[in-house]
Amino acid sequence: MKNPVTTIAAATPDEALAHFEQRLRVETDCADVHESMAMGASDFVLLDVRGPNAFARGHIPGAQNLPHATISPERMAEFPTDSLFVVYCAGPHCNGANRAAIRLARLSLPVKEMIGGVTGWQDEGFDLESGDSL
Repeated sequence: MKNPVTTIAAATPDEALAHFEQRLRVETDCADVHESMAMGASDFVLLDVRGPNAFARGHIPGAQNLPHATISPERMAEFPTDSLFVVYCAGPHCNGANRAAIRLARLSLPVKEMIGGVTGWQDEGFDLESGDSL
């Protein structure tokens, strides 16, 4: 008798490998962002894509506030042309990071989503800072 886990057959190992490798090309996680920033990494731009009020209440140290609805060619021209953007929003219950990633990809800019967002960051035990946009 099949159960809810096995009703649909598992992917082949080759299919699973392709899937999970692709996910890592478009996602990163809070621990990797935290470690990279602690190392002084400057090869990506961390964007908090929530509104300015949410950003001011608490954001990841070093993040820049750029609400997803304000992403435009003109705004993105302010960044170095070789920038990798890492976007985050409130957490798994928020699709702002997805919206930002779509906008950036449509502008032909490299982007990854920091899965978990602010909720994931705090779940990992990392601190937020408060204050206005950088």
